[in-house]
Amino acid sequence: MVNLIGTYECKADAKGRLILSSALKKQLSPILQDGFVLKRSVFQPCLELYPMSEWNILMAKVNKLNRFVKKNNDFIRRFTAGVKIIELDSSGRLLIPKDLQSFAGITKNVVFSSAVNIVEVWDKDNYEKAIDDATGDFGDLAEEVMGNVIENENGIS
Repeated sequence: MVNLIGTYECKADAKGRLILSSALKKQLSPILQDGFVLKRSVFQPCLELYPMSEWNILMAKVNKLNRFVKKNNDFIRRFTAGVKIIELDSSGRLLIPKDLQSFAGITKNVVFSSAVNIVEVWDKDNYEKAIDDATGDFGDLAEEVMGNVIENENGIS
């Protein structure tokens, strides 16, 4: 499993190409040759960049859904809408397709934000707004999500 760390800023060129920071590229180096999947986020106005290995794990779960259940079929269609396979070009750049740029509001300033095993790709202004909006509620959210997690083996709670 991939475990990514960090937040990195860059600028999109006129064609929507982004240069990965050297620190992020170094973390991704063992899997760069496998490519990535880029998709719309379900909950935020950003994009999600999945290393191919992580995408395959997720798709194995999705493929277990019974497609004869309408709700499952609707979910699969919407979840995979606009999904693109992305590879770095010879100059180490990622090309963000126009439809996905539009969805995320990406213009010039971009933030790559690690989210454990994927990278979120944000327009910088939208990213700053999302972080600012969540600041007030983060303590309550952390308590609700992580407050009941107890690791017996290590005694961590």
